[in-house]
Amino acid sequence: MRVNRCVRVCTRLILLLFLTAWALLAPPPRLLAAATPLGDPAVPAVGRAWPVGLRPPVLRGWEPPATVYSRGHRGVDLAAAPGTPVRAVAAGRVSFAGRVAGKGVVSVELTGTGDPPLRTTYEPVTASVEEGDEMEPGEVIGTVDATGSHCTAPCVHWGLRRGETYLNPLSLLPPWLLSRGPSRLLPVY
Repeated sequence: MRVNRCVRVCTRLILLLFLTAWALLAPPPRLLAAATPLGDPAVPAVGRAWPVGLRPPVLRGWEPPATVYSRGHRGVDLAAAPGTPVRAVAAGRVSFAGRVAGKGVVSVELTGTGDPPLRTTYEPVTASVEEGDEMEPGEVIGTVDATGSHCTAPCVHWGLRRGETYLNPLSLLPPWLLSRGPSRLLPVY
């Protein structure tokens, strides 16, 4: 009786160890891949700059909800220290700069992206722009707030919408901005 019980306990421990190792060594699911957009054909790659830094780490990726009211992550969280400049990813017009639920938010309607136009949002941000300001790609719209982030590490949440539909903001960036590969020197002829 004791031997059978010992065998069962040992079998369960080995199975638990195997499953834990498998889960830790498996590649992350595609939805959480940091630099992989989901290639939404409704989103033109008009972005010319990352919102923060050159190639910031993506702390949490785009996780579209199953339905309009389901759980999900309707944007991406980019690592950024408080005070980091936040830049417009593409040309557009500031449609909102203010506080929402205690957090600083800036929204920019992107030029030439259809009707209704695409709209990017950035939070938590201390705005340096006002509603109606015209923005160029890479132009500073504010700085990352020290408080108000929903991340466990300092970050800026970057979102994208067309009307009421949330889209993957990484789809705005062309492949050359998403690439994390090393630079290559090419011969000059």
